[in-house]
Amino acid sequence: MKKLVFSIFLVMQVLVGFAQTSTTVKGTVVDSKTQRGIQGVVITLQNTSVMRLTSAQGEFVLENVPSGNQLLEIKSQGYTSQLLKLEIVAGQTLDLGIISFEEDITSEQQLSLITLTETDLGDDNSGSENTAGLLQASRDAFQQAAAFNWGQARYRIRGLDNEYATTMINGMVMNKIYDGRPQWSNWGGLNDATRNQEFTMGSAPSDYTFGGILGTQEINTRASIYRPGSRVSFSGTNSNYSWRGMATHASGMDKNGWAYVISASRRWAQEGFFEGTDYAANSFFASVEKRINSKNSLNFTSIYAQNSRGKNSPNTDEVTSIAGEKYNSYWGWQNGKKRNSRDRDIEEPVFILSHYWKPSKKTSVNTNVMYQFGSIGNSRIDFQDATNPDPTYYRNLPSYFTSLYNNNVDEVLQLNPSAYLPGGLGGIPTPNLLNAANANFFSQPQIDWNMMYNANRIAVVDGNNDIIDYIPGRSKYVLYEDRVDDTTWAVNTIINSQLSDNIVLNAGASYRNLTSKNFQNLLDLLGGEYYSDIDNFQDGNASQSDLNNPDREVRVGDKFGYNYKLYASVINAFTQFKFTYKKVDFYLAQEFSRSEYQREGLYKNGIYPTSSFGKSKKLEYDNFGFKGGLTYKITGRHFITANGVYMSKAPSLRNSFPNARLNNLTLDVDSETISSADLSYVIRAPRLKARLTGYYSKIQNATETSFFFAEGVFEDNDGDGGDAFIAEIVTGMDKLNFGGELGLEYQMTSTIKLTANAGWGQYTYANNPNVFLNNDNLAASGQNTIVGVGTAKLKDYKIAGTPQQAYSFGIEYRDPKFWWIGANANYLANNYLDVSALLRTDSFFSNPLDVSGFPFPEATEERARELLKQEKFEDFTLINLVGGKSWRISRKNRNTFGFFASINNIFDVTYKTGGFEQARNANYRELNQDVSSGTPSFAPKYFYGFGRTYFVNFYINL
Repeated sequence: MKKLVFSIFLVMQVLVGFAQTSTTVKGTVVDSKTQRGIQGVVITLQNTSVMRLTSAQGEFVLENVPSGNQLLEIKSQGYTSQLLKLEIVAGQTLDLGIISFEEDITSEQQLSLITLTETDLGDDNSGSENTAGLLQASRDAFQQAAAFNWGQARYRIRGLDNEYATTMINGMVMNKIYDGRPQWSNWGGLNDATRNQEFTMGSAPSDYTFGGILGTQEINTRASIYRPGSRVSFSGTNSNYSWRGMATHASGMDKNGWAYVISASRRWAQEGFFEGTDYAANSFFASVEKRINSKNSLNFTSIYAQNSRGKNSPNTDEVTSIAGEKYNSYWGWQNGKKRNSRDRDIEEPVFILSHYWKPSKKTSVNTNVMYQFGSIGNSRIDFQDATNPDPTYYRNLPSYFTSLYNNNVDEVLQLNPSAYLPGGLGGIPTPNLLNAANANFFSQPQIDWNMMYNANRIAVVDGNNDIIDYIPGRSKYVLYEDRVDDTTWAVNTIINSQLSDNIVLNAGASYRNLTSKNFQNLLDLLGGEYYSDIDNFQDGNASQSDLNNPDREVRVGDKFGYNYKLYASVINAFTQFKFTYKKVDFYLAQEFSRSEYQREGLYKNGIYPTSSFGKSKKLEYDNFGFKGGLTYKITGRHFITANGVYMSKAPSLRNSFPNARLNNLTLDVDSETISSADLSYVIRAPRLKARLTGYYSKIQNATETSFFFAEGVFEDNDGDGGDAFIAEIVTGMDKLNFGGELGLEYQMTSTIKLTANAGWGQYTYANNPNVFLNNDNLAASGQNTIVGVGTAKLKDYKIAGTPQQAYSFGIEYRDPKFWWIGANANYLANNYLDVSALLRTDSFFSNPLDVSGFPFPEATEERARELLKQEKFEDFTLINLVGGKSWRISRKNRNTFGFFASINNIFDVTYKTGGFEQARNANYRELNQDVSSGTPSFAPKYFYGFGRTYFVNFYINL
């Protein structure tokens, strides 16, 4: 830190001595229709720290502009950005005169369609829905297609999860320390307030941070940069919610140096596109700036975005064939209303205090302090001494009765080894077609809330078996939430300095601190009086959640089950030098970060009495990053760009403690090593804008953790067939992503524009990683509960979660009378099922009933390949239609009224956006028997995309 501070002061001393060889650039920006000046337009000299806002009359003056060839960017909300090439002569004033700014009607697409993908809806905040939020501010044709055309199919740019991108608000990193991903819902619904954004693609340089390999998004909420005025809009849709109202007002900077922006919205639905998915969200935003003097300004930003929504379930093909693609097993009727058992509630306010300082005309310093607190809760049903209430529980489905096998497989094998046919059919099937036809699912396809309430009461009945009274008692069913209460505070400083006419320095340092409380919170006793805080699957002391307080009776609002804290601190510093010359621009950047993690158990768990209570050891990771790139200017319209990065990345807090709910145990997990490169050819001509890019990314030594119940996974020491609820930890995983991107935008006439985009990639696992399982049953004997089961043969399997090919063609007509319409066709292909690592280890072939650990005698390599072949989803085509119209309602002022409308997936195509293998059948015999039945009970589960959806938005700008 001392070295960093010394370097900063040394740079500032050097700045004082630099000779000023510069000139002045001025001009006036006016509305193309009214010819009135536009206030608050952002005027930026690219690759320098020179930036100004236009006055109330639309005027601007840039002083001390470096001489030579320069690019001047002019942008503002609701207008089409302009990029002017200037030739600066030292000592002279360049007057650009009147610059006409045209209203950008299509910007309404960014303000409206961004809500359709709802990037904040991921249950674990994963990156399958990251595209739209990341690219809201981008104008690149390919990125627009990825965000608005392919985002509905969960397309990921370059196949990367959003933990490899950096999202910032006013220079503060918003990626969660827990999993490395941004929580989009923390500012969801505030489209107007968060539209001032800068985006860098891939590992290209950012002025604010070193960044990741997917890109950097900086959201700027400084009050003075918003265009003064008000905006009110109201929307209707049939996607995640039904209605949205939003209002925003920006004051602009007054004569006393004050500026403020306020915004609020509400989104709601009794039911979204999928059954039982209720939605309620309220968002508020306020930003206030005080200009102290010409060199100093303070800005305070507060964001409150509360979001509550009902989730929808992934389903097997069996369930979908019976109930349809919109079916959701998480809800049931209660008192005539649909009640979802799995709600996700988020409420995490953000407060940022920013100081802007310009010690000289060539240097700016931005210092920020952030404080964030709040909670995330994911509800679900828990039960003790009762049947599983899930209507899709495998014993409730027809397949349970048509896939039964006798339980004396080994005995049959001894008597008749040929009972296992070459095709892999094992055991003797005993289908019961009558029971299958009368499976519980047909009579009760949704959660039965009344049944659970009745089960929680000791009923008193009359002669007709009607309930006449009840006695409250111990609940067998309860509703609880997995709760996370985070408190984060952070501070950073970012420096931007023009060292010379050709060199710009960007540097920064930051510190983030997290305290995360994690526990089960009891929400509803469902008619009972209390609930027992025990593990129903354990006996004796092992059943106690907290040996310090055994046999507790918990009630609404009480913590139970698990209770622990996570602590984390992250220090980061970076420097970046950008060099600009007539034919070549290039940059070099470096980064250092240090991460420290620790767990503190607040319960003394009965399974882990010696390793659950108190603080764990500290985990420490030091990481470095280096990147560079160049732009070769063939002409003023043709460019070649190249970027490369080599960096290491600490494992996420989530993956550092594989069974954090119960103990302090850790694995020796190393940092990821990441290398990436891309090469692009770019055209920026008046009629044609195009980019062709080839890219390569390799992520090495990644770690992933998952939890599930598996049968036949361990040696059968207690007669349960080796069944257990396990934590699966996959370490040393390598991923290889490479491919190409093509984006074309051609202005065929003054009113007709054509777009063509293509994304081709190949995303695969590049090695066979190690697999570890956490076996709670070993804790009683004092053995290490984290057991290695060997390597998973994952090499060359496809990485799931995104189409690996996407193509789009669009046409747009913009009438001079301010209406427009557009259509696009999109073809998406090569999306794959997420495979289980456990099923691809040698343990898959081991017979848990064999004391010698021999493999199943019926197992064949040919049949195993059939069972473990990765499923490829069907390719599909989506046709979308968009359009809008605006009217000028005041000639004197820029007041407009308009609407925007879109229809996505016009032909109502049904398609799978993702899915995963169920690893419950964790050995060859059980999986083979299940699959061979033809009606497997534990088939893969799938997520489906929206069918035909619409969005209509009416707005007024004042």
